Amino acid sequence: MHHAPSPEHHPERDPESRPEHGSTAGPAPAPDEVPPVRRRDRRGRGVRGPLLPPGMPAYRTRAEQFDDLVLDVVELLQRRWGPQLSGTEFAVEDVPPSEPAPWESDGVPLGRCFPAESGRPARVVVYRRPVDFRAADDADRADLVRDVVVEQVAHLLARTPEEIDPGYDS
Repeated sequence: MHHAPSPEHHPERDPESRPEHGSTAGPAPAPDEVPPVRRRDRRGRGVRGPLLPPGMPAYRTRAEQFDDLVLDVVELLQRRWGPQLSGTEFAVEDVPPSEPAPWESDGVPLGRCFPAESGRPARVVVYRRPVDFRAADDADRADLVRDVVVEQVAHLLARTPEEIDPGYDS
């Protein structure tokens, strides 16, 4: 003869007596109280979060560091060529458009100069990824950014790069 097991109460098996998934034991916070934010210490590796605080120089991304390099060169050139460069916009883009200009037949451009026309200001654009790809290290990247900006400004002002920046090394 087969007997049914005795109906003992097991809270871990009873779905009505178990707390909901993700809830914590203890009283629920009042509706107007905001519970403290907890960060999980997953697998004993410590609290998750940024390694460096946002104000530290090393916190800046490579793209932000690249923008800073371009701004440094632009500030240098504007001290010398300010009146001729007034209204000129300087920009950084990740990659050049897929359609090269007719005169660009020797590979991927590192920068471009767009003269003022139809009410638009003149614009110098530096392409971050091609410059990063060609630079051997951070110092080389800084030199390459300087050369690209100087060359584009020289093209814009119809001068030689050596006139724009006496430190230019072709």
